[in-house]
Amino acid sequence: MKSQQEFWDKSASRYARSPIRDEQRYQQKLAVTQGYFRPDWSVLEFGCGTGGTALIHAPFVRHILATDISPRMLEIAESKAREAGVDNVSFRQGTLDSLPLEPESFDAVLGLNILHLLDDVEATIARIYRLLKPGGIFVSSTALVGSLPIYWRVLIPVMQVLGLAPHVSRLDKEMLVSMLTAAGFGIDYQWQPAKESVFIVAKKGN
Repeated sequence: MKSQQEFWDKSASRYARSPIRDEQRYQQKLAVTQGYFRPDWSVLEFGCGTGGTALIHAPFVRHILATDISPRMLEIAESKAREAGVDNVSFRQGTLDSLPLEPESFDAVLGLNILHLLDDVEATIARIYRLLKPGGIFVSSTALVGSLPIYWRVLIPVMQVLGLAPHVSRLDKEMLVSMLTAAGFGIDYQWQPAKESVFIVAKKGN
């Protein structure tokens, strides 16, 4: 965990300056997510990075708890929130396992561009299911590393050895959907804008 934290601390400033890779797709994901939100909802975003998405979603819900492993990422996120005058987003360092989060305490959990970076995706999905209230939603946008061209799958381990890439899980869409349904989720919305990524809204039963 410490090496992952160090990697993202070092990457934080560069990450904060990076533009959205595909603004049109990003806006569509925001719109779909906000279509589910309700003004009284409590939302958790894990792996929030520098907080940009949480701050955009803030006007649509009661409160967002945004978490990340990197203190440096969260420093930038808190600065953004102050500058924007957003007061219903709280930032906290930690992971889904390390933070004292109560079962069935969130209406929505957001995991955006994070699942493929985790060591145990199945355990994370099971944890998310427990954290959601009945009828709650899990919104994920995930890089499908298992569907990347072969040269990337060869290059990534080399980049990891050089400290230029983090840990990644080699997910494909079928694996991810299978994990979600095995945990008890129903797939409410699915969009695959490109072979190497998928956006899913999964719902916990009432």
